[in-house]
Amino acid sequence: MQRDIFSEEHELFRQQFRRFAEAEIEPKVEKWNRDGITDRETWRRAGEEGFLGANAPEEYGGAGADFIYDAIIMEEMARIRAHAMMISLHSDICMPYLKVYASHEQKEKYLTGAIAGETLLAIAMTEPGTGSDLANIQTKAIRDGDHYVINGSKTFISNGQICDLVIVVAKTDPDANPPHEGISLILVEADTPGFERGRNLEKLGLKGQDTSELFFHDCRVPVKNLLGREGQGFKMLMNQLQQERLSIAISSIASCRRSLEDTIAYVKERTAFGQRISSFQNTQFKLAELATEVEIGQAFVDQCLMQHIRGEDAVMGASMAKWWITDLQKRLSSECLQLHGGYGFMSEYPISSDYADAAVQSIYAGTNEIMKMIIARRLGLE
Repeated sequence: MQRDIFSEEHELFRQQFRRFAEAEIEPKVEKWNRDGITDRETWRRAGEEGFLGANAPEEYGGAGADFIYDAIIMEEMARIRAHAMMISLHSDICMPYLKVYASHEQKEKYLTGAIAGETLLAIAMTEPGTGSDLANIQTKAIRDGDHYVINGSKTFISNGQICDLVIVVAKTDPDANPPHEGISLILVEADTPGFERGRNLEKLGLKGQDTSELFFHDCRVPVKNLLGREGQGFKMLMNQLQQERLSIAISSIASCRRSLEDTIAYVKERTAFGQRISSFQNTQFKLAELATEVEIGQAFVDQCLMQHIRGEDAVMGASMAKWWITDLQKRLSSECLQLHGGYGFMSEYPISSDYADAAVQSIYAGTNEIMKMIIARRLGLE
């Protein structure tokens, strides 16, 4: 179906980024997946070409464009299965905290480098004993003169091995009541004494994307690295999670489309019982159903995207999109793998990695169960 949210400039940008991605990124995906990490040079090249922080302020090196440009990058990265290089995490999940809450001094120091691909970003929320329940994090940042002393640990942190700057979610007031009012965000440079990277964790999917444990042992950070104000961290997180969840839905529906396209091509070529698999009614019905759901999902994601760009409250829509599209991705990749038969279980066929990569989509950025709780509250069902 024709999508009507893109201008001519958007389409030209897509062509430009697709050429870059096919030349500079796609050839490296296999190696990244083997190594479990990307390379810094590719990040720098993306920054040089203006593909990091497309909608960031021009005064810090951004293009000042709308968020559709970032959505295009997400779609194109999903199309080539370049999940290892999490441009969306860097540009659309972490960078907004700097754009919205950082001081001018912090922006000059960190945002400029992030847009250039010189300062790679991560955000440390999840802890070994705390997942979606952010109000009960245990990492503490206690003020000591002109510094915060951070102690605690984080886990499942994307970009944890390669990042230069971590936005750390910590409690500056452990005795706050309610607990979420004691949470603050603090910028920690990766070479700060007391900051330690743990293992690059082995995962079911997203093999090329480094996911790490992070540790803080009396890590002293200047007070000037506080992002925003003390005690405002939880509110800042909630304000930015709309875009994070929408970003996941954008990438997820693009991955669905790629899996579906590859499967349609496969069943047209593969034969069984003397005829092409595509001629069987079961195959036709399954793919017809999935194609319909992809189009419905895309229309809803596009609607949420336009709401977000207009500055409207899209929390409910983003939560709906995040849970429904990621559930669709898991189901679709399973159905498409089944249509590949035994070959779908072989690593040489991309559908096998699509199936594994889909598993986490319903978990991070708030589990899909949390999404349903948010929706229920918006419906007045609390």
